Amino acid sequence: MTQDFVHLRMHTEFSIKDGMLNPKKVVHKAIASGMKALAITDATAMFGDVIFYKAASAAGIKPILGADCSITNHYNRDDYLRLLFLARNHQGYLTLCDLLSRAWLTNQYKDRGEVDLDWITPEMADGLIVLSGFNTGAIGKAILNGSSSAAEQEARRLSQKFPHFFMELQRVGRPNDEMLIAESVKLAKKLGLPVVATQPIQFENPEDFEFHEARVAIADGFTLANKARPRIYTPQQYFRTKEEMCELFKDIPSAIENSVEIAKRCNVTIKLGKPQLPIFPTPDGMSLKDYMAQLAREGLDRRLKVLYPDEKKREAAFPRYKERLEREIKIIQDMDFPGYFLIVQDFINWAKTHGCPVGPGRGSGAGSLVAYSLGITDLDPLAYDLLFERFLNPERVSMPDFDVDFCQNNRGRVIEYVKSKYGEESVSQIATFGTMGAKGVIKDVGRVLDMSYSEADRLSRMIPTRPGHNTTLEEALSEEPQFRAEVRNNPQARKLIEYALKLEGTTRSLGIHAGGVLIAPGKLIDFCPLYAAGMLPENVISMYDKKDVEAVGLVKFDFLGLTTLTIIERALDYIEKNIGVRPDIEHMECDDEDTYKKIFQTGDTVAVFQFESPGMHKLLIDAKPTQLSDLIALNALYRPGPMDLIPDFLDIRAGRKKAEYADPRLIPILEDTAGIMVYQEQVMLVAQKIGGYSLGGADILRRAMGKKDVAEMERQSKVFIEGAAKNGVSEEVAAHLFELMRKFAGYGFNKSHAAAYSYVAYKTGWLKNYYPAEFLASSLSEVMTDPEKSLKILMDAKRHSVKLLGPDINESEFNYTSPKTMEIRMGLGALKGVGSAPAEAIKAEREQNGPFKDPFDLVKRVGSQLITKKIIQVFAMAGVFDSIEPNRRKWFENADVVVQSAQENEKAADQFSLFGEEPSNEVPIKEVAPWSDRTRMEKEQYVLGFYFSGHPLEAYQSELKRNFGALVAGTESENPGEYLVAGMYLGCEQRRGKDGSPFVTLHLATPDGPVDYSVKNQYFEQERVRIKEIPKGEIVVVELKKSHSKKSGKTWASPGAFYPLYELRHRQRAHIVIRPAEEADPKELERLILDVQMTHPEEAIRVDFEFSDDRSFRVRLTCPYKAAADWTLVRDLEDSPSIRQVEVAYGL
Repeated sequence: MTQDFVHLRMHTEFSIKDGMLNPKKVVHKAIASGMKALAITDATAMFGDVIFYKAASAAGIKPILGADCSITNHYNRDDYLRLLFLARNHQGYLTLCDLLSRAWLTNQYKDRGEVDLDWITPEMADGLIVLSGFNTGAIGKAILNGSSSAAEQEARRLSQKFPHFFMELQRVGRPNDEMLIAESVKLAKKLGLPVVATQPIQFENPEDFEFHEARVAIADGFTLANKARPRIYTPQQYFRTKEEMCELFKDIPSAIENSVEIAKRCNVTIKLGKPQLPIFPTPDGMSLKDYMAQLAREGLDRRLKVLYPDEKKREAAFPRYKERLEREIKIIQDMDFPGYFLIVQDFINWAKTHGCPVGPGRGSGAGSLVAYSLGITDLDPLAYDLLFERFLNPERVSMPDFDVDFCQNNRGRVIEYVKSKYGEESVSQIATFGTMGAKGVIKDVGRVLDMSYSEADRLSRMIPTRPGHNTTLEEALSEEPQFRAEVRNNPQARKLIEYALKLEGTTRSLGIHAGGVLIAPGKLIDFCPLYAAGMLPENVISMYDKKDVEAVGLVKFDFLGLTTLTIIERALDYIEKNIGVRPDIEHMECDDEDTYKKIFQTGDTVAVFQFESPGMHKLLIDAKPTQLSDLIALNALYRPGPMDLIPDFLDIRAGRKKAEYADPRLIPILEDTAGIMVYQEQVMLVAQKIGGYSLGGADILRRAMGKKDVAEMERQSKVFIEGAAKNGVSEEVAAHLFELMRKFAGYGFNKSHAAAYSYVAYKTGWLKNYYPAEFLASSLSEVMTDPEKSLKILMDAKRHSVKLLGPDINESEFNYTSPKTMEIRMGLGALKGVGSAPAEAIKAEREQNGPFKDPFDLVKRVGSQLITKKIIQVFAMAGVFDSIEPNRRKWFENADVVVQSAQENEKAADQFSLFGEEPSNEVPIKEVAPWSDRTRMEKEQYVLGFYFSGHPLEAYQSELKRNFGALVAGTESENPGEYLVAGMYLGCEQRRGKDGSPFVTLHLATPDGPVDYSVKNQYFEQERVRIKEIPKGEIVVVELKKSHSKKSGKTWASPGAFYPLYELRHRQRAHIVIRPAEEADPKELERLILDVQMTHPEEAIRVDFEFSDDRSFRVRLTCPYKAAADWTLVRDLEDSPSIRQVEVAYGL
């Protein structure tokens, strides 16, 4: 009979640099091997412990929790040590949480957290079983270094410190393993220490070794072929069976027996399930229930005075609000959640009174009147028929969950307040884990296999992009013929995908949850270990993710950052600065007719929250909203699923179709949405009014419908039909209604969320209507790093007659600003490579000591550490110095001189203080001719990501229209017909539609912004080779056909063939006309001609030279037509000081 054995050392994928094993799946490996227990011991981490604990416990495997910890070597920190800690009991688990937290929060060295053994008290040590670390521990390293006395000294020290200490033995094929085992056994025998065999598991099977090496190389930044790459793992570090382990250590049977003995001694139970809140302080010993009720009642009185300024109307409305409030208070008290409400209202109201904008609500929480009364939300739930039971269901006990939006720039301040109230040790953010997706893992593996970036990128682009779905490699191989053929026929690609398939889905990175904040009832480390990147307080996170922290009893509070709130706040700052008055946007009514008429009814919603998309733009024009309830409905309708109902909704609203109601009691429930069930709350109300459900029961029904549980649906159908019969509804009508409810519940939207976000949307629409420059400048500041979004907003500002001002050294700040009403000034942060530090320093210096005279003055006053040569060049390309010197090329080419001069002056500063001679910054600079318009625009585009002061296509518009009849793409008529349109080619992108069918998006740039057309995949495949030769930035002409769909009422644009302009010029025998400058040097002209002729001859092109004194001559250059007629040559000629003008001409 085979001896038992337990694996006590295992790195999972949560050893993010070197592990591959999935903590759930590895449990099945242990079962298959007949093991009764298994340990997880990630590298100074416990990220996967709860996942592993739950999986092992469910499978009947005893989970052992531990960590393979880096230990501080006080003699030489670069030569770090390791010990393996296993939790013997609950105290040991808490000790692990404490040690790992201290390691990452206070004792990092070269990106690793280290445990200092001096932290460990005798009580802490008693809760741990400690293994020596074999070749990585102090004992093993001393033996390997030939110092048996040092090894003995370390063994005595560790065994005295840790009462449950074992000498660890490993056999995985390392050169010194046998010698180290022999010496370790001898030392253990001498000191009376027990030995234990471990297998340092890194991967599952022997054949996974190479894939594991790739995983490590990805993390370390090496290629697999790099001779300098550390090679510290062996092919034997796989999950060995217990039979293999017993055979491997048959000469030391006690080492096998002790693995089982240790497993028996490790007994940790993690309490899962029950949430625990921090204690909220109340005045005068008042109970949480009474205090919450008191605050809610007082808050309702304040709210009603604002909602109903007229006292009589207020008195009339009061009973309805009072009844709802008391019902909610009772439910909250009965469910024992007053503490949660008090905690949330406290930090929200602190934020509101300390200049931190807070959203009006998010999710189902906006349906609570108690929340509205406490100031948690700012939308009256009764005014919009929002349901409390959608948020907190008394018939289904679960923690309430308020999602709270804060201004992105102030979110951190609110978290700091919570830390100050409950203690730093009780508050943290939450971990998230990034995994290797299909596209990313192809690039990662391509890099470590030393494949060129372009080749790996090409392969990754073959993975289709689908809305709402991350395509896996298996799916791509199954569904994409081109990708499949590439992998089958290209050995390099086949090897890459073999590796990528093994690594796909593995944890690759650690991040911070977008909104989750933990507030513990005491120290967080009594529940979970903590981690902090760079030991920064703002980076402190739990090692467990969102699900796992909740599993161990912690409560997650959602502190979400909403940039729209930042945009609104900044816009209000700009408005106040420009007109001297700050609009009271928090208490405005949502009934401004002008805002609905000019913004929402016209679809003028670029930068308007939630209503920006082209589809929503079209819907707004068709729906013509006149009130907030219309915006709420449209917000909920414009989503997958209910989108199909939009035509009926519009027809009923316009009177072209009549709404149908199966029962008159449905009218008040559905009339706001044209008789159509749009909201989840409507499904609940129908269940209540028709089926006789309580609202709590209706919420349970809604959830069951959403999950599509067939058996539960059959049961609920009977309940509904029986309840409907009691309310006088026939079985046929009830069955029909139930089917409608089931259908709509699958995609119905949460009305509370739609209402709260539509309220925010209205505010942004109002700001855009009355203060477009201030609002759009603020919006631009939030998208500065996204050129596409920036350009869209800039084009919109142009349509609103807002004056657009470029970046200026003496005017610009980091953000976009609105210096005057109807003006927007570009911010320095919009420039490539310009961070907030130099921009803020420039602003501060300018405000203190006045405007800058020139770049020399700039660098002298701000310093060459912030204003580098690169910054000067970026500023020059963007036109930042235009108000000082319009010749951008001058400062670009003299940037090194400017910075060098400043650096010399900085060095000479000491001499000035000693000898009283001020250093001079006067140095000669090179005078150069300005860039041509085209070059200037391309330099500007390089640093901004878009063309700002002009667009290259503008120079071609007359040529395109006169010679080809082509219009600028996007300016053609909406009427059906055939058109030729032109734009700057940005590339083609293969994608798949929602139905999985392939299509290709053609991306063009025009002076009015980007234009995209969907090209038939068949045409793209036929012309793939020719299209791939079209360089990005080339002008292309597209054959476009527009047709009208009677079914949808829409006009569709279908592109056919498209051609680069150089090809069309070739067909029409265009030629180049060069007009030299009056002062042109004949020798320079001769050199230019020779330079052109030196290109490889393919086909001759005619070039005419026309001089200002009516002289002219014609030459025929032998050069590639494509080279002669494209931008590169024309730009080179234009940039020559000897050339006044270059033109492409047609005809004689």
